[in-house]
Amino acid sequence: MRFGAESMVAPLREVLVKGPGTAFGRAYDDPAHGFLHPVDLGEARRQHDELCGILTELGVVVDELEAETDSPDLVYVFDPALVGGRGAVLLRAGKPNRQGEETELEKWFVEHDVPVVGRIEPPATAEGGDTFWLEPGVFCIGRSLRTNRDGASQLAHLVGGQVHVFDLPYHGGPGELLHLLSVISPVAERMAVVFLPLLPVGLHELLRDLGFDLVSLPEQELPTLGCNILAVRPGVLVMAEGNPSTRRALEARGCEVHTFAATEIGINGGGGPTCLTRPILREG
Repeated sequence: MRFGAESMVAPLREVLVKGPGTAFGRAYDDPAHGFLHPVDLGEARRQHDELCGILTELGVVVDELEAETDSPDLVYVFDPALVGGRGAVLLRAGKPNRQGEETELEKWFVEHDVPVVGRIEPPATAEGGDTFWLEPGVFCIGRSLRTNRDGASQLAHLVGGQVHVFDLPYHGGPGELLHLLSVISPVAERMAVVFLPLLPVGLHELLRDLGFDLVSLPEQELPTLGCNILAVRPGVLVMAEGNPSTRRALEARGCEVHTFAATEIGINGGGGPTCLTRPILREG
């Protein structure tokens, strides 16, 4: 099978990325984008290349989305769509400037024979960062300032199977994005990095009932994307530099951790290695 990624930790075979282009380079000019400082586009491109190089060295096929829109956030390709065993589901962003990004992914899916099996219809909103597979057949959705009630309902219907919906706290409001994947990253079978102060209680209960080993993220490593970790396979991980406590905790559990500089491509725009990649195929 050429597509299907109903896991966050099964061996990653193929992934879609979008390199930073001119829209990303001028992202700071519009405060609505939420970037922290003016973008060093050259450095952002170097950091993106470093991430892609790590993935290639780990045996992942890296495809690049050759598209450029007015949205700098298209670089965070995890959010506009997801790919399951039946094909792709096109999402609809809660962040206004991101609406329409899913069209660019749809073109790529059509060109690469990935069927589109559904889409989120307005006024519903749902972003990929509010979704993850806890395990095959068990899908989690965060209801947030970016994924509304209708979006969660439509997405649950499209995905099928066992779906859990959790409310996220208001936290810092619209200006300080909190996705579900801002507070949890599955890193191996029955293991996840979590930021406990913002983890939905219902999700904590579910993880406990399933016997998950929870690696607690220290608060100082939340802004540096310590809770945004990409598993290439169980226990083989890619994360942003600058999160030493979390890295040590993972390595103490036997994980293999690869890091890349993410100051421009990640921290500035608020998206780590999971956000920067859309898995097309995972096996196992």
